[in-house]
Amino acid sequence: MKKYSGWIIAASFFVGVFAAGNACATNGYFTHGTGTKNKAMAGAGIALPEDAIDVTNNPAVAPFVGNQLIIGAALFSPTRKYSTSESQLNGQFGAFTIGPNNIKSSSNYFVIPHIAKSWQLSNGSAWALAFYGRGGMNTDWKGGTATFDPDGPGPAGPMTFDGTFGAGKAGVNLSQAFLDVTWAKKINDKVSLGIAGVFVAQMFKANGVGSFAGFTETFAASGGTVFPTNLSNNGTDWSYGAGLKIGLHAPISDVLSFGISYQTKIYMTEFDSYSDLFAKQGDFDIPANLKIGVTFHPNKDLALSFDIENTWFSGVDSVGNSIMNLFACPTAGQGGTDLSSCLGGDNGGGFGWDDMTTYKVGLAWKAGEDWTWRFGYSYGKQPIPGSEITFNILAPATVESTLTTGFTVSRTKNRELNVALMYAPNNKVTGSQNFDPTQSVTLKMYQWEAEVSYGWRF
Repeated sequence: MKKYSGWIIAASFFVGVFAAGNACATNGYFTHGTGTKNKAMAGAGIALPEDAIDVTNNPAVAPFVGNQLIIGAALFSPTRKYSTSESQLNGQFGAFTIGPNNIKSSSNYFVIPHIAKSWQLSNGSAWALAFYGRGGMNTDWKGGTATFDPDGPGPAGPMTFDGTFGAGKAGVNLSQAFLDVTWAKKINDKVSLGIAGVFVAQMFKANGVGSFAGFTETFAASGGTVFPTNLSNNGTDWSYGAGLKIGLHAPISDVLSFGISYQTKIYMTEFDSYSDLFAKQGDFDIPANLKIGVTFHPNKDLALSFDIENTWFSGVDSVGNSIMNLFACPTAGQGGTDLSSCLGGDNGGGFGWDDMTTYKVGLAWKAGEDWTWRFGYSYGKQPIPGSEITFNILAPATVESTLTTGFTVSRTKNRELNVALMYAPNNKVTGSQNFDPTQSVTLKMYQWEAEVSYGWRF
């Protein structure tokens, strides 16, 4: 282990530096794939092991990727917009009116790294280490206004305040750094099994949401006398956690291979600085995820992969709970009596995301000795219901289709350069504004990404 310690330290530094600024929200807030070759096929290819980084998609492929070190990074650019219509209430009768605003988010370029190393052992077993960045739900809304009555039924009337939610510049940033420690073994020539410990550090910050102080458990439990201190504008907070990933890889024949991989929910420590924002006092776990795929090899130069991926966003309360839960909070003005439904409570309102199923198809074509070309397409219905629109201004993950291409060139033995390009066309979601039903909100997003990696085999 000593001989690899320098590489491990370098890898940790590489991910630690770059992951801090990453954001990627293609399939919800998951990436469309991991690794350059996998991304060039729109994330298809769980049953097509090629590189050490592929253990992040299926730990069982470790015995099939050889001894390799691979390093890569992507430049990711999401373009996010929201608009709100005219209101008939304009902050009157308890309404919270946003705008009308029409704003494009700032902070549109992010670097997303990965690095992986695989080692082949005796008796058909192997192990691997893989570091990679991931994140999402990044927005930076500058400008806009909100109109509401700050003293409720008091003598003052509605007032207009700067910012999307009337509390200054609004936005969130969630970034994550992962370490997969993988071991796998061939049971026979037709089946291998793998398991990985998944260790995660994630950081989060939120600005401009202080206007929701009256919907917090802290405020409600005090009878409206204590304002929350862990709701907004508290800088960056960190949380840590771990989970498991298990997989099976079955090269049934020269023509057909099958793969399946399941990642458990990753249980994270709470974001203490945002315990008044997220359900369960700042809890923000990472949802469970299942991938199933097959790859066909019509001939030695072609590989055609079909994958299905399901992510259980609804299993994480902060993400899956409905924003409508807030109206059961005692201080919401709707006659509610349930403290647990307030922001920060055990059943606190959230983003209301549905589970997401993504269908992927990818093609790899070996064109001569040096070049391999890749193409892919994926589709998954975006997870935001039209009834959950207001909080999702902070997280407009509306993308559904992803188009990809890329190539590998290898002109030196055991060395290769990989390139992947992704474009996710614009998609929008429109729904009623939850705190002013007389106005509508439209969320829009499109994305592109360019990734490069280089691999060494030993």
